Amino acid sequence: KLFISAPTNAYDFGQVINAVNASKDKCACADLLAVIEPSKLPVLLSNKLEGEILLIFIQSLECYLLGKNPDLVYQHLFYLSKAERFKVVLALLSKKEKEQVQQLFDLLSENQNHRYTLEDLESLRKVYEL
Repeated sequence: KLFISAPTNAYDFGQVINAVNASKDKCACADLLAVIEPSKLPVLLSNKLEGEILLIFIQSLECYLLGKNPDLVYQHLFYLSKAERFKVVLALLSKKEKEQVQQLFDLLSENQNHRYTLEDLESLRKVYEL
């Protein structure tokens, strides 16, 4: 199991993400997302967002964080959409990959809490072109 600590800069974040992605360790990815302030995600990602990274984020958020903290999942999805290359990566997702993103949004609306409204979620769903 990978040891995860909060990265302080884009380089450190990139190193951790590469290790997580290489091992396909969704649990470690969830640990990483749990220790990162969502608003820092675009800066930490810099211009390194790729389809594989987006998908492991989506899978990790769904499998490990949604049941514990739906608001954190919403926040990460919101700030992920602000990352450089987001629109490009989104455009390159396959139909099956988009269905994974759609599924997370569906589960998020079922697990809605008081920190975000269904309107917030619908607005964000449009940003993800779902």
